[in-house]
Amino acid sequence: MPGVPLVPRLLGSFRGYHEPTRGLEVFYPELGNIGCMFVPDCNNYRQKITHWDEPIVKFPGALEGATYILVMVDPDAPSRSSPKAQFWRHWLVTDIKGVDMKKGKIRGQELSAYQPPSPPAQSGFHRYQFFVYLQEGQNISLHSKENKTRGNWKMDKFLNRFHLSEPEASTQFMTENYQDSPNYQPPAGGSSEPTDKPKQS
Repeated sequence: MPGVPLVPRLLGSFRGYHEPTRGLEVFYPELGNIGCMFVPDCNNYRQKITHWDEPIVKFPGALEGATYILVMVDPDAPSRSSPKAQFWRHWLVTDIKGVDMKKGKIRGQELSAYQPPSPPAQSGFHRYQFFVYLQEGQNISLHSKENKTRGNWKMDKFLNRFHLSEPEASTQFMTENYQDSPNYQPPAGGSSEPTDKPKQS
């Protein structure tokens, strides 16, 4: 498609955590659907994605009369080699109507507002994983302890608490801190520090 950059496909799978891509589409500006791909190094995309608003998330297979939960997490916080803060909760929305889920309109109860992917410098590539679960009429909430921090989220306990097993759809993409990209050029003056440091996740 003209004007859409080539995004390298992501090889491998979730670390024993469901299928890497199943029926979910995630669209960011300029990049299009980046499900199961790497954010490319060109055109400063790895920095841009740390500032963009929430992506359009579509589940074409959603049932119009059903209600869904959307979860976005980073299992590689603060780094993939030492993921002591997994799962970092980037986005959690409940009560999404199936008719909206089909169209990519994520409207519902936002339990954790969207936080852009901002992997720390020198932490390697991070996976950003999206899951959609069937809500089945339950009232979903976070404990006060869970609300205090996004990191170290016991996602498995959350899922078990509400009897959420396999996701209806899922996907992921990968990116790293833009300063770690081979083509990164520090600003004039030699400083490699960005004017606004990305949050650790």
